[in-house]
Amino acid sequence: MNLRECIKDKQRIVIKVGSSSLQHKETGGLDYIKLEVLVRELCNIRNQGKDVVLVSSGAIAVGKRAVHLGKDDNPIAVKQACAAIGQARLMMTYQKIFSEYNHVAAQILMTKNTIVDPLNRFNAHNTFSELLKLGVVPIVNENDTVATYEIKFGDNDTLSAIVAALIDADLLILLSDIDGLYTDDPNQNPNAEFVSVVDELTDELMDMGKGTTGSSVGTGGMNTKLQAAKIATSAGADMIIANADDMRIIHRIMDGRDIGTFFKSHKDENFYLADYVAAMEHV
Repeated sequence: MNLRECIKDKQRIVIKVGSSSLQHKETGGLDYIKLEVLVRELCNIRNQGKDVVLVSSGAIAVGKRAVHLGKDDNPIAVKQACAAIGQARLMMTYQKIFSEYNHVAAQILMTKNTIVDPLNRFNAHNTFSELLKLGVVPIVNENDTVATYEIKFGDNDTLSAIVAALIDADLLILLSDIDGLYTDDPNQNPNAEFVSVVDELTDELMDMGKGTTGSSVGTGGMNTKLQAAKIATSAGADMIIANADDMRIIHRIMDGRDIGTFFKSHKDENFYLADYVAAMEHV
């Protein structure tokens, strides 16, 4: 059975969607059609008896829009206030759409302390386990209302990989505004080649991600996606980077089609999540 065929048998899937993928580029307003298709895809995975977790950003952007703030570089307190407003709005929207498909969504907000502190980590793991047992879809975000520089993950690529490691997921799907991994930045270099499968994350490959960045709305460039791949594959999960342009890509990936860049898992018995997170520099 080839790598892509194995995806059909995955039982616990974490899916990360970037903030730029959930908004209209022109206005920054939520793209309800995309949200609706995303939720339908997640509910369909649940209906197959699989566990699914969504890592979704966008709280600050939604909050800013609610109180009519521009995209300027706001002070941290303003961003935190906007996150408090936006997170509630975002969850309300998710709850409504999930309920249309007779599914229940739950909110989990995390900071680095959730993972580094042993008791917090134990409780977070138990919460995820119980929610998944109940057939609920956990929606995870960084707790932007209280997270300061020291306790931030930095971006949701990293957060989604940490969640995948925490709950022993066997697949992580990162959806953003790129098709996958290229040998160089395709926006700058027309000769950049697409990489379909990454068997192993070499030092050379990790260096490739540095200096490339994605959209201005999200915080994660290719570097953070490769860091996420390092965490996920070391913890024993395969990972796929794909384009969030059409959310129906999720079931196509789950059907085993050749989409995006596939990172093969290499479970590292010496990989200890809490130590990795504690040593992690803010990206």
